[in-house]
Amino acid sequence: MINMNSTTKIWVFCFLTIIVFACSNKSEKDGEWDILLDNDLSKWNMYLSYEMKNGYKGNIPVDMNGDTIRPIGYDNNYKNVFTVIEDNGEPVLRISGEVYGCIFTKEDYRNYHLRLKMKWGNKKWEPRLEKAFDSGILYHSQGKCGADYWRTWMTSHEFQLIETSEEGNSGDYWCIGQTRMDVRARKDSAKMIFDNNASVVSIGAGMPDGYYCAADGTIEKPKDEWNDIELICYEGKSLHIVNGKVVMALSNLRYVESGIEKPLDEGKIQLQSEAGEAFYKDIKIKMIEELPADYQQYFD
Repeated sequence: MINMNSTTKIWVFCFLTIIVFACSNKSEKDGEWDILLDNDLSKWNMYLSYEMKNGYKGNIPVDMNGDTIRPIGYDNNYKNVFTVIEDNGEPVLRISGEVYGCIFTKEDYRNYHLRLKMKWGNKKWEPRLEKAFDSGILYHSQGKCGADYWRTWMTSHEFQLIETSEEGNSGDYWCIGQTRMDVRARKDSAKMIFDNNASVVSIGAGMPDGYYCAADGTIEKPKDEWNDIELICYEGKSLHIVNGKVVMALSNLRYVESGIEKPLDEGKIQLQSEAGEAFYKDIKIKMIEELPADYQQYFD
C-alpha cells in the first residue's frame, strides 16, 4: 500500500480534478449527439392550426355559418396527429398530416448539426389528395405559430421534405413568414435552382427572384425506405443534405421586421404536419464550433 501525506493527497486530488475537467471540456468541445426523440416526445411541444380544405386562399378558415374558426392551438394532440410507435425496439415519430401543424423543440439551437431519418407513409388529406407527400424541417424558428400563409408555423427557414415530383424535391428552400437568404442559383424557366457555380442572389419575402429555391441533384430512396437527412447550421449559413449529397447551401439567413433586415440564425426546430403521412426516427443534434472543412467550398 502506498502511504501519502496530506500534501500529496491534495496534489493528487487537484490533478484528478483537472483531468476530469479537461475531459468534460473536450467532450463539450467535440460535440456529443443529443437524442431528440423518445417515447414521450419529452423534448418537443406541439401546435395544430386547422384541417385545411381544398380551395384555401390564405384567409382564416370559416365554418358553415361563415364564422371564423379558432386554431386548435398549442399542446392539444387533436386526432393524435403526433404519435410515437416502435420499430425494432426504437422510437419512430408518426406524423399523420391530417391537421396542419408542427412539433417544435423546447430548446433553441444555434451552430449545430442535425441528423434524422424519414420516409413517407400512405395517407393523404385535403388539400393534398392529388399532390405529392409534403413535410419539412423549419429551422431557426422564432415567435408564435401562425406567421405564414397557412397560419400554422413560426417565422423560420424551410428545409423542404417532399416526394419528388413537379412540385419539388427534398432539400428545396422556402421562406416561412418574412424570411430571406442568399444562395448561388441559376434561373430555369420560372424558378431558381441551387447551383454552386452561379452568382449569389437573394431569395425570400418580397424579393424579385421569389421566395423559393429548388434543390439540385436530390436522390431519394424508394418510398418505403428511410432517407438520411442532415442540416448543418453555422453563423448564418446552412446546408441541406439528402442521402449524403449537399443539395442547398444558404448564407446570410435573416428576416424582415418593420422594413429592417435582422439575422435569423438561431431558434427552435419544427417538423411539419402538412396533409401527408410521414415517419421520422434517429433524430439527433450536436453543437459545432466551426463549419466542417469538407463543406467550406460551398461558401468560398
